[in-house]
Amino acid sequence: MFFFRDFEVVLESMHSAISLSKTEILDSVLNDFSEGYFSLSYENRRKLLELLAKEYDLNRTQVRDLIKQYLGLELPGGSDNAPSTGIEEEACLSAFYRIERNLRHALKPAYEVLFERLNTHPGGLKFLSILRADILSILAEENIVSLRALDSYLKEKLSTWLSPATLELHQITWDDPASLLEKIVAYEAVHPISNLIDLKRRLGLGRRCFGYLHPAIPGEPLIFIEVALMKNVAQTVQEVLWDDPPSPECEATSALFYSISSTQPGLQGINLGRFLIKRVITLVKREMTNISTFATLSPIPGYMQWLLSKLASQSKLSEGEDIQHSPADTSGSTFWENILEPEEERALMDASVEFTSGKNSMEVLFNLLTSPNHEWTSSDKLLSALKPPLMRLCARYLLQEKKRGKALDSVANFHLQNGAVRHLTQVCRTVG
Repeated sequence: MFFFRDFEVVLESMHSAISLSKTEILDSVLNDFSEGYFSLSYENRRKLLELLAKEYDLNRTQVRDLIKQYLGLELPGGSDNAPSTGIEEEACLSAFYRIERNLRHALKPAYEVLFERLNTHPGGLKFLSILRADILSILAEENIVSLRALDSYLKEKLSTWLSPATLELHQITWDDPASLLEKIVAYEAVHPISNLIDLKRRLGLGRRCFGYLHPAIPGEPLIFIEVALMKNVAQTVQEVLWDDPPSPECEATSALFYSISSTQPGLQGINLGRFLIKRVITLVKREMTNISTFATLSPIPGYMQWLLSKLASQSKLSEGEDIQHSPADTSGSTFWENILEPEEERALMDASVEFTSGKNSMEVLFNLLTSPNHEWTSSDKLLSALKPPLMRLCARYLLQEKKRGKALDSVANFHLQNGAVRHLTQVCRTVG
């Protein structure tokens, strides 16, 4: 149980945790700070983190003075006069080395000391993860430059401390402690686990679950992945979740990764998933030589929102008389573009007559996808007409739609970073 503490008391304990040099009392000070931090309200946590970011940043006056000194040095052998002797060159280089060393030290913010000390403190790594989760929550509300720099620095530190060499790959089974299994149920983010029977199925025959554990956070996987061993690559996730009884493992030829979940919000942006997938593939290959295909079954969470927005805007633009019908004209904020191919339009308009109407094919498609009862899903003819444009547009959404140079869809971005470019390109060519 944590009792509310005065903000100034917690601030003082944070200052002591950074400035104290007596190692014999440091553990006690770090305990006081972490317990005090947890006792603060959200508003006071934000106030404390903003103070940490600003008041314990690097000393830019010192950095600037050192840079001026550095720029004032003359490079060895840079003079037009007679070449310098070895002793003179050594003296000149010594000055460079000294200022470079001082610069490296000056470029480290004071809050690095706090992070380093907490990392080696019992429970400190978990605390740092919670600290960063709070920072990310604040930044989601307001982009504070100093706090953004603090987050970037802490993220770099966590990435180093959580390198694959420090992590243990653990196969999670029904025989693991109940406390660990409870965390799997609580943190499953893709396909929620409905009950203990569901959990036991996911950990039983024909299934695998692997997690990364860190010795500083015992009994709690930082990230875990669920795998289905099947005869063939499943076309839908329902085949995986409802496969009962599962295929005999000796007949399996495919390993399908159908869910990956992080348990620590504060580790956002630290790509543990990439390393976990590679480690699991290596392990499965070694233990099950009959497995030759590795694939993922992943949701595409932003596709429908993107498509409906595109259809709505293009349908409205198509009604304007003064719109220049050219995708090349991007001088305005929007331009008209028929996102459906002519043959797709004809097939859609022909198959949708009894279900909906519209001024153009894009309005018809929008009306179908937003209809409350989805009666059109029972029409084989309409499903056949919809599949080509929806698949083609999905490939476009995954491969071509970007935000800051990355895939617009977060799940797609994750898989593209993990080597899925070639497969997605083939999909785009197939349906495009």
